[in-house]
Amino acid sequence: MNIDVVHQLPSSVQAEVYLFCQNDSLADHLAQFPQPDFLVQDFKADFKQTQLVYGDNSKTYLLGLGKSPKSADYIKALRSFFFNQKKKLPDAVALHAQGLTASEIEAVVNGLWLGDYDLGLYKTDKATEPTFFERNSQLWLLVEEKDVDLAAQAAQNGVATAHTQIRVMDLMNAPSSHKYPQVLADWAVSSGKTHGYSVQVFDEKQCEEMGLHALLSVSAGSKNPPRFIVMEYKHPAASKTIGLVGKGVTFDTGGVSLKPSTNMHYMKSDMGGAAAVLGTMELVAKLQLPVNVVGVIPSTENSMDGLAIKPGDVIGSYSGKTIEVIDTDAEGRLILADGLTYAHRHFELATIIDLATLTGSCVATLGYAAAGLFTSNDALAESLYKSGMTTGEKVWRLPIWDDYKDELKSDVADVKNYHGKPIAGAIVAAKFLEVFTNNHPAWAHLDIAGTAFADSEFGSMKSGTAYGVRLLIDWLRNQVNG
Repeated sequence: MNIDVVHQLPSSVQAEVYLFCQNDSLADHLAQFPQPDFLVQDFKADFKQTQLVYGDNSKTYLLGLGKSPKSADYIKALRSFFFNQKKKLPDAVALHAQGLTASEIEAVVNGLWLGDYDLGLYKTDKATEPTFFERNSQLWLLVEEKDVDLAAQAAQNGVATAHTQIRVMDLMNAPSSHKYPQVLADWAVSSGKTHGYSVQVFDEKQCEEMGLHALLSVSAGSKNPPRFIVMEYKHPAASKTIGLVGKGVTFDTGGVSLKPSTNMHYMKSDMGGAAAVLGTMELVAKLQLPVNVVGVIPSTENSMDGLAIKPGDVIGSYSGKTIEVIDTDAEGRLILADGLTYAHRHFELATIIDLATLTGSCVATLGYAAAGLFTSNDALAESLYKSGMTTGEKVWRLPIWDDYKDELKSDVADVKNYHGKPIAGAIVAAKFLEVFTNNHPAWAHLDIAGTAFADSEFGSMKSGTAYGVRLLIDWLRNQVNG
């Protein structure tokens, strides 16, 4: 499919798509279509509502956006529409985007491209009929003449974002039989070569030489060796460097502290933090944002054999601190300890943000609507919250007070990885990570356990959302503009 931005309706158009919000002028807008009296009764512009209108040799789709839609609503509505109509749409379609802002046009294009995403990565019985996206089809975005150039750039950004999100979702949805630490490393290396940022991958032997003891301890029970991935994007106009650290557990059995079998198959998603960092690094480079960004991903499986770490073991870490392992299923924080330490030791970072599908406690607290945000920096918390509301990838701040510090005390080591209580699990996990930040004044932890993998209308089971990519890109843009 090809997208062009125009200000006049091409004569070859076979179908048109109009977007409508719920407001007092809806009836007036509907008057331009055949049989408006009936249309007003049937079409209320409810969110995702679709109405097909036939005219003389014409086909028109009306798509409802609900009241006061935000960027996330445009994305959701357009993705749903194109996902459901991609087998029916003709080869030449015009989408009316007059009056939309650049950010709204970016969201529209982002959403419609996501409508092409198919979860059937490994199905052998593929559909024989090509979809609208697979054919040599044409989509025109209609805007005012004065807005063509700005809209074209917004559309280009929307396509770039969607393409990266789709790659991230493919990675998230891949099973462990097709995804292990080297796969994440290969993804990073390939993306870096294509889009122009540096990638360094440390293998198991190099991790041993460096002293990444926490990562190595978690990986000890798996036949697939760990990888430690460091990515760096530099821009000549940038004045500061941002650090991103992502948990890259490609499958989590829980280790010796074995998880229940129910829903364990979803643990292929336990690298959601790494996926967000990979996607953000790629998109920063594609959009050429004027900021320096470092991405660090400690990646491993959490499996078990005779060499696996056991509850009660005391392990080392890259920081030099010793850790008592109370629960081997609290492994994500162990590998992040090495990732965070590496980030602040090797780079001068203005801000460090880590992302991890870390705790069920966070899901129990916030459900699936928002990620947990932990930071002692009020300005950082506010800026991430605003980006979350702008993009729809919401965050909600939870406490990280020193009241919880004693929960990490160990009798035999510097710190323990789990307090063993059915309360404040997400908070105590964040306090553990804080130990390895070297008291960085602008560090934030995002627990994305409830948002990285979710139910949707596009499949019968939970699937990857690419959560964090749009959130971080918006936040990074604001750092540049701020």
